[in-house]
Amino acid sequence: MPRFHCPAPLATGSELDLPPGAARHVQVLRLQPGDGITLFDGGQGEGAPGGEFDATVLRMGRSDVRVMVGAHHAVEREAPRAVHLLAGITANERMDWLVEKATELGVASITPLVAERSVLKLKGERAEKKLAHWQAVAAAACEQCGRNRVPVVHDAIDLAGWVRAHAAGGAAGTPGAAQRLLLSLRAGTAPLHTAAAAGGPVLFLSGPEGGLSSAEEDLALQHGFAPVTLGPRVLRAETAPLAALAALTLQ
Repeated sequence: MPRFHCPAPLATGSELDLPPGAARHVQVLRLQPGDGITLFDGGQGEGAPGGEFDATVLRMGRSDVRVMVGAHHAVEREAPRAVHLLAGITANERMDWLVEKATELGVASITPLVAERSVLKLKGERAEKKLAHWQAVAAAACEQCGRNRVPVVHDAIDLAGWVRAHAAGGAAGTPGAAQRLLLSLRAGTAPLHTAAAAGGPVLFLSGPEGGLSSAEEDLALQHGFAPVTLGPRVLRAETAPLAALAALTLQ
């Protein structure tokens, strides 16, 4: 049954017009009144029930689709371990690919890192548009893979700014309170599976093309990040965090 992200109040027995993006998708699929779909709210808003709802198409307009919300199913398909990515912004469409695949692998949140070697520099209106685009990519990935909770894509930030914001740690289950791991090529790194053997939430920091600078790595090490390795091969900037996610979340 087709699945659609619907970030609106959902309640069994109610009728609503689908958001424009979901409505367009329903029309592209040529669904008709009486056809069944699945809706999920993403689990982000205050009071959001999470899980997913059955729904039935009531009316197909030229640009709108009205549905009847049916039974709620309190099912979640989240990873057993919360992994938050602090990932260097990569060039062109590689960041889109990273956000999409990280969502499929169960990432808890993504913070795009404006690193010294990042090719793409974001600020102002351009940053807002990119953030909205990446959040939409994450929602679409949830529609495909079955997740009912859309991971938050946080505002892009540089490492110094992130460190200032999380200097005092955070509440349990937040990126600030997670075990901090840094992908590094320096000598003395521990294998990821060894460093993360204790379980619990993880914050995984990786750089853009060319990696983090020495100054950025030093800053991370000074603020509780432990250097880890994924093995003897050098992975691309968009591949490394996905490899780490797969190792940490797929069980």
